[in-house]
Amino acid sequence: MKVVIVGGGVVGLTTAYELEAAGCDVTLLEAVRCGSGASHGNAAKIALAESAPVPGPGVLVQGIRWMFRSDSPLSIHPSVAPGYIGFLLRMARHCNKRDFEAGLDVHLRLGADANDLFDDYRRDGIDFEMHARGVLLAFETRGRFDEHAESLPMFESAGHCAQILHDDDVREIEPALSSRIRHGLFFPADRQIEPDSLTHALRHRLVSRGADVREGVEVGGFVRRGGKVAAVVTTDAEVVSADAVVIAAGVRTADLLASLGCTMPIRAGKGYSIDYSPAPIELRTSLTLEDARVAVTPLDQMLRLAGTMEFGSRNAGVDETRVDAIRRSAREAFAGWDDDAASAGEAQPWAGARPMTPDGLPIIGGVRANVFVNSGHSMLGLTLAPGSARLLAALLTGRKVTLPSEILDRVSPKRFTKVRLTRDRTRGRTTMTARTAS
Repeated sequence: MKVVIVGGGVVGLTTAYELEAAGCDVTLLEAVRCGSGASHGNAAKIALAESAPVPGPGVLVQGIRWMFRSDSPLSIHPSVAPGYIGFLLRMARHCNKRDFEAGLDVHLRLGADANDLFDDYRRDGIDFEMHARGVLLAFETRGRFDEHAESLPMFESAGHCAQILHDDDVREIEPALSSRIRHGLFFPADRQIEPDSLTHALRHRLVSRGADVREGVEVGGFVRRGGKVAAVVTTDAEVVSADAVVIAAGVRTADLLASLGCTMPIRAGKGYSIDYSPAPIELRTSLTLEDARVAVTPLDQMLRLAGTMEFGSRNAGVDETRVDAIRRSAREAFAGWDDDAASAGEAQPWAGARPMTPDGLPIIGGVRANVFVNSGHSMLGLTLAPGSARLLAALLTGRKVTLPSEILDRVSPKRFTKVRLTRDRTRGRTTMTARTAS
């Protein structure tokens, strides 16, 4: 089977890897450079401890309260873009405890084997930077700690048990923290991955095994024949034949699917990251400063700070106010933070768009006869990529799927679409039209 994958981020690359391993003839098309989008600037960790979906009780209400704060962790910009208000209203319907817990269950199951699968990648000769330092969720306020602790039974039932820490016990885990941090949850199994090393290694492994990986190739359309997609057409008018197509192009997935008559509610959620090399402080573990919603990840050659979520932003560039807020959170959280060293070692801040869905869950599965999608992973692309790729490959090739049917239904594209058969009277044939479900 010849499979064309559109998108060369971590989700597209892992999908290509799994399909190639399943015996498919793989061609991967990336518009810019593999791993150069959201994969490049992510928080650099396998974040099973932070795998809750974005929509949760009170999330949109808090976002509206923060709307006029230019340095808030969550920002919702007014926008007249088509479908934007509808997307937010649909997200609002999922900001309740029942949907939040159901979404967390999906992410925990989909990411359950992440560490094992990344270990498998290494055993297969994929050489990338990975650490096993665990993650400390660090809290200034008891209220925020108690809110997060309500979900601990779900994590424990999935095998992720946290150490509950208060006051000096927090600094036993991470001595660099200041006295502002009063509470903590330490998850020892979480890992850190330098994302560029992973995407580069996956690309190299695919090429070495005969996959056709093409960078700087933009998709301009599709050739449809007999109800299926027979080929992908690039903007250079090259026609790439296909038995099946996988769209794994992050935020661009929505536009590509729309050209096939299928509407998927994927919207951009803008995030930021800042790298420091050398690191201005030495850390034992990776952290998330929960009150500021900032991830802090130590790697071999740098320290990365990542945070914020912007909906409806019309500016693709870096907002210095938000970057300053991320810097300030680190300065306040760490007693030994060296401003001079940080300034000297700071790289150009990154801003990029992450693919968001209204229910906070990825979209994995078939959308029409031979077209599949693997996208919408929000801020969990690195965490969920191996499990998502293995699931997508099984669905595409007809292999046995180990996840229960209710989990498959929750990530299926069908939850967002209904297919209606219509009669094209001028040509006398039946066609399928995919419409967004209410």
